[in-house]
Amino acid sequence: MRAWWAQTRAEVAMTIRRGETLLVTIGIPVLLLVFFSLTHVIASPSTRRVDFIAPGILALCVLSTSLVALSIATGFERASGVLRRLHVTPLGRRRLIGAKVAGVLVTEVLQVIVVSAVALLLGWRPRGGLLGALDVVLLLVLGSVGLAALGLALAGWLRAEVNLAATNGLYLVLLLLSGIVVPLTSLPSLVRRIVICLPSGAMAEALHRVLGQGARPTGADWLSLALWAVAAPLLAARTFRVD
Repeated sequence: MRAWWAQTRAEVAMTIRRGETLLVTIGIPVLLLVFFSLTHVIASPSTRRVDFIAPGILALCVLSTSLVALSIATGFERASGVLRRLHVTPLGRRRLIGAKVAGVLVTEVLQVIVVSAVALLLGWRPRGGLLGALDVVLLLVLGSVGLAALGLALAGWLRAEVNLAATNGLYLVLLLLSGIVVPLTSLPSLVRRIVICLPSGAMAEALHRVLGQGARPTGADWLSLALWAVAAPLLAARTFRVD
């Protein structure tokens, strides 16, 4: 337990110190929040644009940290031999993966605080009440676990340079097709069904439902996120390689 906690603190510290990681985790989400809230580049189902954009940006925070930042950093740690050295310590593979996921969750708490503060300054009025807040926390945790494990699976399978390109490409696709900034109602029905089966799509749709409409997530949202939160870590644990 002590080794896991020490590695978790190290993961958070390294994330905060990386300038490129801060750009992905804080800079881009805040810039997109301000830009899409104040412009009319895309259609918005809400009267106040920030009411639609803010929940999607919260989902983007999870996507950018759990998938992109974690996968790229881990891929280069693997290429440089850092993971090989950590693997032979008492930490082991499972606790190393657990520490990385826990570090992601701590980083995302900071992201949510910053993004929520900016959104409130832009006039955001989240709905859902206390029960909705509990739903949001659980949605973010499930989405984080699923996406983080998926990012680790990619980092442990692909070479660092290939993983960098693949992760960034996947990030752009999910940004545009997960209902984060573009409403799912603007997409074809077949694409919408596929999107809900993805962790980012299910999370974004559920956050829009809770914070934008004051409703509860659907059973399909919970099922999709729960399946990814179980299956992706199992996949990462079986396929993750340190060298």
